[in-house]
Amino acid sequence: MKAVVTVVGRDAVGILAKVSAVCAEHNANILDVSQAVLSEMFSMVMVLEISDLTKDFSALQDDLGALGERIGMKIHTMHEDIFNAMHHI
Repeated sequence: MKAVVTVVGRDAVGILAKVSAVCAEHNANILDVSQAVLSEMFSMVMVLEISDLTKDFSALQDDLGALGERIGMKIHTMHEDIFNAMHHI
């Protein structure tokens, strides 16, 4: 199973490290990362392998969302089933 994480906000040092640390705490493996900085705005999309999470998926969502609030970013975590349903033609 996979999840898609999006991160958006003002650029700052350590965003990738902080998000990665929360993923590691939950045993979510980062499979792919794409990030860009556009006019001081940071955006990142991560694909995670979540088959071996140490806590519920909702706990990962909550912890990443709370991190976003602490660092002034918007972090959204979506299970691949929902992502695929939203993008199915």
